[in-house]
Amino acid sequence: MPLVTSEQMLQDAQAGGYAVGAFNVENMEMVKAVIAAAEELRAPVMLQTTGSTIKYGSMETYVAIVAAEAKKATVPVCLHLDHGSSFELAVQAIKAGYTSVMIDGSHEDFENNIAVSKKVVDVANACGIPVEAELGKVGGKEDDIEAELDTNTDPAEAKEFVERTGITSLAIAIGTAHGFYAGTPVLDKERVSDIRKVVSIPLVLHGGSGLSDEDVKECIQRGMCKVNFATELRAAYTEAVKKLLTEAPNTIDPKKLGIVGMEAVKSLVMDRMKVCGCDNKVN
Repeated sequence: MPLVTSEQMLQDAQAGGYAVGAFNVENMEMVKAVIAAAEELRAPVMLQTTGSTIKYGSMETYVAIVAAEAKKATVPVCLHLDHGSSFELAVQAIKAGYTSVMIDGSHEDFENNIAVSKKVVDVANACGIPVEAELGKVGGKEDDIEAELDTNTDPAEAKEFVERTGITSLAIAIGTAHGFYAGTPVLDKERVSDIRKVVSIPLVLHGGSGLSDEDVKECIQRGMCKVNFATELRAAYTEAVKKLLTEAPNTIDPKKLGIVGMEAVKSLVMDRMKVCGCDNKVN
């Protein structure tokens, strides 16, 4: 089927008490692996690219690959701009054919974050494209953006932010981080419940790689409707390729490397979809 937006799938997740898995993809193999996992588990799915991935492959290339694979699928597939760092990048993604965008103004102060997010919403609304924004800072490193871990999202600010921007989903900071965790993450899960009480739109959990299944499930139970996974997909892909090259160092066919990478990513994605509870949600 053609690419769909994230709006309906996230609203369904919110109503159904589960979360949609959102997976960052870097190449054709990862795109195929994620969609194959969604097909097998009958799950709605979001594929995401960050700014650095776009620099590597171009928006048009990713739109073409994801749209071609989605067309063959019988489950809803959305292509989302993850951590759009500017108004210009978000608009470029909408023009290129992305069916969902994130504007990340979390590095700005509260008022400027509202201003840039609202600006993106105004353009996106005219095109029927949903917008995710971030309030508070999710720690770690995402592309070239680094953040501290101590700026968790304030519920009262979240309510005001959503009302003034008109965004359709909100990424909140509760102690998660991008990349793998150095120690055991301590999440402020109560904050998810507090924000859920005052914000009606779907909430998004960034930094899903490396969290325990229990942590993810509890965050979903408290109101998270989308969970992002990136780093662990890259690691699974790379480890599978390394293993093949260790066992068969004379391998020179990129297709063979791609096949083991795809298998590893598909297996991981299926596991994460089950944790999110989005399996068997498509008839």
